[in-house]
Amino acid sequence: MQTIHQSFIASVEANPGKALFERPGQPDITYAEARVLVERFAAVLTGAGVQPGDRVAVQTDKSAEAICLYLATLQVGGVYLPLNTAYTGAEIDYFLGDAAPRVFVCTPATLTEHKARESDGMRVESLGGKGEGSLMDLAAAATPRKDSVARGMDDPAAILYTSGTTGRSKGAVLTHGNLASNTAALLESWRYTGDDRLIHALPIFHTHGLFVAANMSIVTGATMIWLTKFDGDEVVGLMANATVLMGVPTFYTRLLKSDRLGRDTTAGMRLFVSGSAPLLAEDHRAFEERTGHAILERYGMTETCMITTNPYDGARKPGAVGMALPGIEIRVTERETGRPLPQGEIGAIEVRGPNVFQGYWQMPEKTASEFRKDGFFITGDLGQIGEDGYLRIVGRDKDLVISGGYNVYPKEVESLIDDIPGVVESAVIGLAHPDLGEGVTAIVVPQKGASLDERAVIAAITDKLARYKQPKRVLFVEELPRNVMGKVQKAELRKSYADLYR
Repeated sequence: MQTIHQSFIASVEANPGKALFERPGQPDITYAEARVLVERFAAVLTGAGVQPGDRVAVQTDKSAEAICLYLATLQVGGVYLPLNTAYTGAEIDYFLGDAAPRVFVCTPATLTEHKARESDGMRVESLGGKGEGSLMDLAAAATPRKDSVARGMDDPAAILYTSGTTGRSKGAVLTHGNLASNTAALLESWRYTGDDRLIHALPIFHTHGLFVAANMSIVTGATMIWLTKFDGDEVVGLMANATVLMGVPTFYTRLLKSDRLGRDTTAGMRLFVSGSAPLLAEDHRAFEERTGHAILERYGMTETCMITTNPYDGARKPGAVGMALPGIEIRVTERETGRPLPQGEIGAIEVRGPNVFQGYWQMPEKTASEFRKDGFFITGDLGQIGEDGYLRIVGRDKDLVISGGYNVYPKEVESLIDDIPGVVESAVIGLAHPDLGEGVTAIVVPQKGASLDERAVIAAITDKLARYKQPKRVLFVEELPRNVMGKVQKAELRKSYADLYR
C-alpha cells in the first residue's frame, strides 16, 4: 500500500497535464503544476525547521494551495493539523499549546494578530484563499524539494481535533495507514476512478472534505471542480460536466429548493454521497423522485474516517448508513460491559479495522478507556443492526435521555415528530427535571404558515410512544443550531433551555 503522498506522485507521473483542480473564475491547476507547488512548500517547511513528526497547523480559507500544503507536509514527514476557520483566538491558543506545531499557517487578514504567538519553536506564516500570503512569497523564492521522507503506515500523518461538546477537545492521531486504507476501501465501494469529476464544495479542515473527497481524487488522478462555498444553483449548473457530488444534508436540502434540479440536469451524474450528519428521510425520497438518483449515505467519524456505507449496487435506504466497508468490522454492544447484542437491539456501536486512529494526542489514559481489550473502538454512537444487515444510528451516547430511570433514544421520538404534517425537523434532548432526572424535551422547526402548537405535537404521537418517551414540553424555533458540517448542536440546545423545568 502507498501513502497518500506516494499515490499523488504516481498520479502526477501518469497524468501530468490533467487538471487536479478546476476552479471557476480562476485558472485550472494541473497535477504537474500542483507537484511543483507541493515541492516548493516542502522546501519552505524544511527551511522552517519541520522535522519528521513535527506538526504543521493550518487555519486558512479553502484553497487549492492549502491542499498542496497538506501534501507538502506529508512529503517532509510532518503531521498535518487542519483547524476550523471558525475557531477564536482563545481556542487557537489551546490547540497551539496542546499540539506544539513547528509552523502555524493563518490567513493574511489574521497574520498580524497571530504573529504575536510566534516563538523560537513556532513560525507563523499566512496563506490566502486566492493563493496570496507570506507562505506563497516564500514558496516562489524556494528551490523545490524533490525528495520525500520515508514514512511507514504506522507513522502519524494528521491530527484532527474532535469538536468535543464537553471537556477539552481531543486530538485524534491518524496514521498514513489509516488514510490510505480508508481511501482504498472507499474507492472499491463507490467505484471511484480517475475518470470521475468531483464537485468539491466541502470545507477541508474536516474528514469528509479532506480525507474522503480530496484523498480519493488525488489517489486516482481524478479532477476536482473546486468550489470555495456551496451555491445550489451553481452546483446544479456544474452537474452537466461532473460525475460525483459529496455533500452534507444541508447541500441536498438547498438543492431541492432549486427549480432547475431534475432528471435532465443530473443525467450525467453517477453518484451523490451524503454524510457528516443524518439526512432527513423526506429529503432522501424527494431527491430520488426529482432526479432518479438515490443519495448514498455513509457513516464515519474523526477517529475512524469512514466506517459503513449504503451499497453502490442495491437498496440505499433512508435512515440507514449501510454496512461495514471492506476490511472493517462493526458490532453493537451493551454499553457498560461490551457484550455483543442480538440483531435488532440498540446499543453502543464499536468498530475495528485499519481505519481506526492511533489514539488521542498526549492522552494515553483517555485513549485506553475508548478501546475494548479486543481492539474495538467505542464510537460513542448508539445504533442497531437490522435484519437486513444495515446499521441505523439512533443518536450519540451523550445525547441519550434517561427519564424516570428509563432510556429514551432521541431518534425514535424525532422520527415520529418529523412525520407530523407541518414539521420540518426536530431535535429531542434531555433537560434537568426535579422529578424525573431528565425531562424529554422536543425542539421543533415548523414549516412556514403551519398551525402547530405543543398540544398538537404531543397528541400526534401519544398512541405511538410509551408515556415515558413522550416529550414533557415541545418548543418551537425557526431553525436548529448546527455546526459547519450540518450536525445539530444539541449541547447548545441543552444550554439554552437548561432552566426549563426549574
